[in-house]
Amino acid sequence: MKRNVLVIGSGGREHAVCHTLARSENIGRIYAAPGNAGIAAMPTAECVDIKTTDLNGILEFVRAHDDIYMTVVTPDDPLSMGLVDLLNQNGFRAFGPTAAAAKIESSKAFAKELMRKYDIPTADYRVFDEFNAALTYITGAKYPLVIKADGLALGKGVVICKDFKTAENALREIMLDKKFGAAGASVVVEEFLYGEEVSVLVFTDGQTIKIMPTSRDYKRAKDGDKGLNTGGMGAFSPVTEFEDSKCNFKEIAMNSIFMPTIHAMNKEGRLFRGILYFGLMVTAGGVKVLEYNARFGDPETQVILPGLKTDLLEVFDACIDGKLGELDIEWDGKYRVCVVAASKGYPLSYEKGKKITIKDGEGLIFHAGTAIKDGELVTNGGRVLCAVGEGDLLSEACNNAYANLKRMTFEGMIFRRDIVRNAQ
Repeated sequence: MKRNVLVIGSGGREHAVCHTLARSENIGRIYAAPGNAGIAAMPTAECVDIKTTDLNGILEFVRAHDDIYMTVVTPDDPLSMGLVDLLNQNGFRAFGPTAAAAKIESSKAFAKELMRKYDIPTADYRVFDEFNAALTYITGAKYPLVIKADGLALGKGVVICKDFKTAENALREIMLDKKFGAAGASVVVEEFLYGEEVSVLVFTDGQTIKIMPTSRDYKRAKDGDKGLNTGGMGAFSPVTEFEDSKCNFKEIAMNSIFMPTIHAMNKEGRLFRGILYFGLMVTAGGVKVLEYNARFGDPETQVILPGLKTDLLEVFDACIDGKLGELDIEWDGKYRVCVVAASKGYPLSYEKGKKITIKDGEGLIFHAGTAIKDGELVTNGGRVLCAVGEGDLLSEACNNAYANLKRMTFEGMIFRRDIVRNAQ
């Protein structure tokens, strides 16, 4: 029996999720709210004009469409607002953590306190909800240090501060100028960690964990990791040095971080079912947690999910039903690189409505900020398109990604030229 699914979101991550679901022989129709032009162009997909934060609108849509088997909630805002809870309370099947479980991402202070309470390795830190107290602390602090807005800030609420002046400006922008709104009511000030960064996403049903291939993203807007923080300008997978069984990275992280986090959440009465994202730093003193996300990363998803050989709908079902331990999940083992094409001015102000041209060719292109206007494909966001390349070698995947990128053009298109290239 074919299953129809509703996917919540409009970015490159959601396009990658829809693309992977569409490969399932069990999938019928895919609805996306609100979706984008790339999803709308899929033969089996249909976009509906409902905002991701319109929880009641989504509930009413599901209620009016009894053909929807499952709602897949991918963005952080509706998760933290309790969309999964709302759907479940009304008798509808949903994939993603509850609001209580999603707090591991929606409050950095909560996440840090959880790690401290359950001895999960992370950077030393302090939490402040008053500007003057935070200012006094950073006056005598050791630099560099990291300042984070407590709440959700589209991946941009983290500032690495090399000196007091930078830290003071960050505090003022976050706490006084309300750059990130209510997300900056409190801040986490933590020590700067030195080492190799790696992201590990896992499927979990609250008891069992299934690890996806490792990945690494590029947050800064400009080459050489310069410029402002963004939602992500590129990514690659896997990170070879942490996939080698000889280094025992995954085993160490599983025993010291992954399972302890799941157990901690259970003890706190916050059963986590869905995707848990671990942002890690491998330091001289061991593996430590930089951050948690309660969903698929973006653009990490674009380089991870294309390699999934197992039916994604079956994985989602197993997570929801607490049967993940009964499922073997397979990956194709290839390297993938994603390069993001963004609008000029991103992550600050940028114009929309620029005509996009995509030439015929090979390679996956996931749409992020796109729309159809007057019959033409146009830009509709900061991050516009994601060019993905794959190969048996990382260098091959990199070359294919940049070759794929050349197929697309729009006025003001910007991108980083050093994705992976600075890692070789």
